[in-house]
Amino acid sequence: MSAAQTQNDSEQHWGCLESLGLSPRELVLAEALQMEYDALSRLKQDKGPSGRGTPSIPSRMERPQSRPVPSPPGSNLRQGLSGSDPMLNLIQPSVSDPSRPCYSKESLYILDNQGKQDYEGTSRMLTKGLPPPDEPPPAHRGSAPRDVNLFTPEVDQPKLPSGDAMNYDNLNDSLMRLNGDWPSPRGRRVNSDQSGKPVARSKTLPPQVPPRTYLPGQMSNRSNRRVSADPVSLGSRLNGFGYELFQVSEERDEEVAAFCHMLDVLRSAYPYTEHSKNAGFVWSQSVAQEELHQGLGVDIKVTVISEHFREPLTFTCDGSSTIDLLIYQTLCYTHDDLDVIDVDDYLLKVCGQAEYLNNSQTLAGLEYIQQCLKFDWDIRLFLAKRSSVNMGLARKCDDDETPSTMNHSILLQERPIKQTVTREALTLLLDTFHNEAESFLALHVERLVQSVKALCSSLAAVETPDITAALNQLPACPCRLQPRVQKDVSVLAKRETREKIVERLTAAILELVELYCSTFNANFHTVPPSSRPTAPIQEAGMVTNVLSFSIYAAHRIPITWAASYEGFFLSCSLTHGVAELCAPQHTSKQSVSKYLFHLVVWDQRICFPVQINQLPRESQLTVTLYATPLPPPGGAEEKGKQKARSMEALGWVTMPLFNFRHVLTCGRKLLGLWPSTPGSGNARSSTPNFSQPDSVILQVDFPTSSFEVRFSTPPPAEFSPQYEFSRLDQGSQKHLQDVLHKKSLFWLTPENRRLLWEKRYFCHSDSNALGLLHATFPDQECRRTAVQWMDSISDPELLDFLPQLVQALKYECYLDSPLVRFLLRRAIGDVRIAHCLFWLLKDALQDSQFSVRYQHLLAALLCCSGQGLREEFDRQSWLVNILAKVAQRVRDASPSSRQAVLREGLDEVKQFFSINSSCRLPLNPALLVKGINIQSCSYFNSNAVPLKLSFQNKDLLGDNINVIFKSGDDLRQDMLTLQIIRIMNKIWIQEGLDMRMVIFRCFSTGRDRGMVEMIPNAETLRKIQVEHGVTGSFKDRPLADWLQKHNPTEDEYEKAVENFIYSCAGCCVATYILGICDRHNDNIMLKTSGHMFHIDFGKFLGHAQMFGNIKRDRAPFVFTSDMAYVINGGDKPSSRFHDFVDLCCEAYNLIRKHAHLFLDLLGLMLSCGIPELSDLDDLKYVYDALRPHESEADATMYFTRLIESSLGSVATKLNFFIHNLAQMKFASSEERPVLSFAPRVYTVKSDGLICNLFVCNHFKTYSPSKGYTYVVKVEREDQQGVTVVQRSFEEFHELHSKLRLIFPSSKLPSFPSRFVIGRSRGEAMADRRRDELNGYVWHLIHAAPEVAQCDLVYTFFHPLPRDERPVGTAPTSADVSWAAVPGKVAGEVKLSISYKSDKLFIMVMHIRGLQTLQDGTDPDPYVKLYLLPDPQKTSKRKTKAARRTCNPTYNEMLVYDGIPRGDLNQRSIHLRVLSEGAFWENTLLGEAFIPLKNLAPGQHWVDWHQLSLGGSEASR
Repeated sequence: MSAAQTQNDSEQHWGCLESLGLSPRELVLAEALQMEYDALSRLKQDKGPSGRGTPSIPSRMERPQSRPVPSPPGSNLRQGLSGSDPMLNLIQPSVSDPSRPCYSKESLYILDNQGKQDYEGTSRMLTKGLPPPDEPPPAHRGSAPRDVNLFTPEVDQPKLPSGDAMNYDNLNDSLMRLNGDWPSPRGRRVNSDQSGKPVARSKTLPPQVPPRTYLPGQMSNRSNRRVSADPVSLGSRLNGFGYELFQVSEERDEEVAAFCHMLDVLRSAYPYTEHSKNAGFVWSQSVAQEELHQGLGVDIKVTVISEHFREPLTFTCDGSSTIDLLIYQTLCYTHDDLDVIDVDDYLLKVCGQAEYLNNSQTLAGLEYIQQCLKFDWDIRLFLAKRSSVNMGLARKCDDDETPSTMNHSILLQERPIKQTVTREALTLLLDTFHNEAESFLALHVERLVQSVKALCSSLAAVETPDITAALNQLPACPCRLQPRVQKDVSVLAKRETREKIVERLTAAILELVELYCSTFNANFHTVPPSSRPTAPIQEAGMVTNVLSFSIYAAHRIPITWAASYEGFFLSCSLTHGVAELCAPQHTSKQSVSKYLFHLVVWDQRICFPVQINQLPRESQLTVTLYATPLPPPGGAEEKGKQKARSMEALGWVTMPLFNFRHVLTCGRKLLGLWPSTPGSGNARSSTPNFSQPDSVILQVDFPTSSFEVRFSTPPPAEFSPQYEFSRLDQGSQKHLQDVLHKKSLFWLTPENRRLLWEKRYFCHSDSNALGLLHATFPDQECRRTAVQWMDSISDPELLDFLPQLVQALKYECYLDSPLVRFLLRRAIGDVRIAHCLFWLLKDALQDSQFSVRYQHLLAALLCCSGQGLREEFDRQSWLVNILAKVAQRVRDASPSSRQAVLREGLDEVKQFFSINSSCRLPLNPALLVKGINIQSCSYFNSNAVPLKLSFQNKDLLGDNINVIFKSGDDLRQDMLTLQIIRIMNKIWIQEGLDMRMVIFRCFSTGRDRGMVEMIPNAETLRKIQVEHGVTGSFKDRPLADWLQKHNPTEDEYEKAVENFIYSCAGCCVATYILGICDRHNDNIMLKTSGHMFHIDFGKFLGHAQMFGNIKRDRAPFVFTSDMAYVINGGDKPSSRFHDFVDLCCEAYNLIRKHAHLFLDLLGLMLSCGIPELSDLDDLKYVYDALRPHESEADATMYFTRLIESSLGSVATKLNFFIHNLAQMKFASSEERPVLSFAPRVYTVKSDGLICNLFVCNHFKTYSPSKGYTYVVKVEREDQQGVTVVQRSFEEFHELHSKLRLIFPSSKLPSFPSRFVIGRSRGEAMADRRRDELNGYVWHLIHAAPEVAQCDLVYTFFHPLPRDERPVGTAPTSADVSWAAVPGKVAGEVKLSISYKSDKLFIMVMHIRGLQTLQDGTDPDPYVKLYLLPDPQKTSKRKTKAARRTCNPTYNEMLVYDGIPRGDLNQRSIHLRVLSEGAFWENTLLGEAFIPLKNLAPGQHWVDWHQLSLGGSEASR
């Protein structure tokens, strides 16, 4: 072969090198050494007697037998390091080694050319639904099962050809055949003498192989082999026992193998024939028992559709009716003989969603029904036969028979996992080393050191002390200049000395290979797993030795560290959870050394003052690498500051001292360090960092012994009773409840811990189960108890807590745990849980520290799922990947080309649905779509440019499904916020308080991407406010007008206002507790039904949005005057504002009762990687907002002050206005202006051409403001009669202003001036304006057609419901404030009165119906109290004064101390309401006398009391 041809082959196959686990530099070095050695070998043999390049090698049947030849000294070790020399792999068929057992194992690879073509074909078939090359296809269902931890027998071992002319080509073919299907003899040559030249290696290498986790469908014997490493010597081949690399199965890790066995046992408990746990479709979610009251006693209108009858059937049912009863009633209309009908053969499906109602459920117990009742949606169900229901997600017989394996995880990996070095690559390097060892006997030192360096480099760049000591016996060479080398070269003159060095070096390399195999779980091993000896067991409780180990060095030190740091040292900590068991131990400070590689050598013993029998089972060793930065180059002054330099943490690693079998770790360990980053201490992985190829590796040597030191779980205590909580006295109960519910487990004082321990027999409630899963509680029995407590929760409740439970998996010591089994068991029984768990685990794969654990857990979930569900997950992942690419391209495009880029990208989505008939959305497995409506898709003009997507519903009875897809935003924070709000809403409903919250779904489908549900019939506050101009944020009427526009009748508007009051109160409480910031008017939305809700939670827990150094979020929460205007029904406070304040305070206090739950939920998310939830300070924000230590009365007063502060904040409106200005640049030319009072747009085509307009009359109006309304007659072509509309002058002005935004002023008629001099409300002015408006409308309809016939004009003159009122009648005011009772009753005051511990507590809450002052102005009322009898007037208490209102809110507590119980019966409250006047002249507005004789201790009065109108007094 020519040199050019060789170079071309090298370039052709260079892409395969990385698959062997070696860098190009390492392989260049190894190949160069190999070729040089081959040339010398050929030269030497060409001078031999035969005169031929290569003597002929006898065939397998003709090869002569040879007699044993004694081995030279040192050959036993040297012969263990050869590779796949074909001369040594030829053996007699009849001769085998009886000491070697045979094992069975299936192939893990497709290595031949056909397999490679198939794999390459996978990438070409991407458009046909197959995974891309970096996501190999899943295992075929027909594949044979693999045994755990078995390796390949010596069957059909491939043979390398030999002949007269050995060249690079035929050796390369031999290497390829080694990976192929070629038959070969069974055993190894035992006694033979074969001479011949060593075979030269080609510069080409075997083809790239698929990842090991790929399981081919067609099994062959090509991988049923073992790669032996036999000696290569220049002389005859001696008999010897070669060093072998056994291929082992993927589950080569003992812990993974045990985990797979657990999965088999778990799956066997839920066979596919158990239909209750294998429905194969999605069940509709149910609600908790406490939430049933929402639908009980309510008449529910249900429409049932079916193929069995033409017209839909409508039923009116009670909420307590069951689904099977509804089915039975439906069948009564379709079947005459019901005796032959089984109701269980039918199911009801939600129209538009792929979810089914459980026949045993009640209507009120279904979440879908309650959502329909809340938003007044029609309830539409479809009746189907159970036999016709698609059960494609169910497990089948084949699924149950397939053994558990970790193979499925490769299907879903979105980032490559670094593979370990392959057997082929290691064999090549072992060949090179052996050749150089032979050359070293001829005093070639440099190449020997280079071969050792190449070997160590491929084995994680680790240089063990044994290798260092062996190399130190060699003289210095350019690739290793060290002072501790053999300087007397004459010592190596003796061959015996060189052989001893080679023996020592060989033994060190063998130990390194074994260490590498055990550390990195390579797919080969030095000894069969079954041949490893088992040691006797010793109880850890009997070992009194202290814990000690030796730290040798840190390998793979970056060269930048050597130039930037000095004084490297290690800090070793012994921890149990987050608690340290003793003081940390430190090594000495060392600098970076250069041997074969850069490393820091300590070679120091660490000894902890803790005996092994005192170690908890979950004890962990944490080692942190510190160094001191080098000072910058400078003068003496800068050098003098060197002492002030602080140490930096460069990396850390944590490992459990007891493994999953509870055996104490021993022997040499390699531990990869995780880089120290801010926030990395929240949750520390117990897995070393081997996922990053350049991680620093720490070498630690633990003591070894002939025993396995095992931790045995102690037996349970003989006396461990459980007492009823009620047996405690009242004081102890209250104290204990305060600790359990008001104190967080994160901030327990030593006294609190002592109390919990003393009362532990009374604490067996499941309310704190989540808190016990935090890292603070690592004890396995404690965590098992927490899981047992959670076992009773329903599936919908589990879904509420699932994100936290997935994060809690980080705190488990081992792969298998009760929590893992609990989650998998629930996922097996419910498709919805499996679906949610899949996406949570897939998202958690992005966490590099815990990616290995989550890979195994995701694979376990796929093992427990059926083939149909796995294929569904695959389709969803594919769809999400396509959408992410489209979103990224749209985001990167220029604003002018984004729509075209979007349309082009959505063609790929369309192609996806041409291959896949349907796909479920990650948001909800019940959302089944079959295509996408490209014309209905668009994007939003925000920084992330999210996509608005409209999918075609698979169900023809359902509407299109609209979602938002975001790429570039971390949706995990939004997902967590919405989860907390959803749980808050459930708590309110369970307590009988429906806050009318809008709960929408949001799901993160990967790092910085995800889906968000779109809420229909909703608009942002910004769009509502800018209908009144860019300054609409400062006006009070926009929200009320918008609701009035969409709810024209009085009843509809009142219902919308009621929804607004409740939902606004809920939003205020939720956003305050969670500290949600960045609340501009594009992040708050309002439905036409009055429901308000927040979106886009990019800032929370008090991390405010900044404008330079100014906080944009200055108010506690968003509550503005336009919101208060809707609540009050005008610009003055009304009694509905009292209801709003009471709702807020009640909702706030209900959440405070569950403070521990929310702190536990957020505490478990500290390690999820959300930047704004990273430490206890962020958690402390929620603790402070909930104020769990305060009473309900104090919390009520506190939140009332927050409402007042938010309502009075000008910063919120200013923030809205600034945002309006900022969004003007995003305004699209396609966005046409609309009229603020028109609910929809009308056109000339829809209404008919207007031929005449005439303003015929006007009348005075008083609501919503004083003014005149003008009556306009509208005549249209081809329509009989005229229509009459009523429009105000301000509405005419709005029409003209918005016409000017579309057309130039030259095309529009002039508009009458809005400004008049003198009285502007007179009748004469109204007459004059009527004439001016007549002229305006005449010119308007006679203007150019594009003006006269535009949508704005026809929308303006379209009749509205208000136009149907008789002319001159004013609309009913929306203000429902309390009216004063004629006579002496001057209003009412609401008080909360209680008495306990000789203290009288009087909270003044609200006053309603106060009279105005004599001059007609509203008073400034305040309340003054006296506790009678009080002749000295010493019991005076008073509130602050409210400003300009007849319906004030106070929520102020007035306290009287030292009131004995006996005196209380003789006392009464004298309450006076006064208006604060000038010069201390106060006006009495009303008073009341309230006797206290019936007030009992502990009793709580909350009631309204009438105020009687007396005289006036002047008082101070």
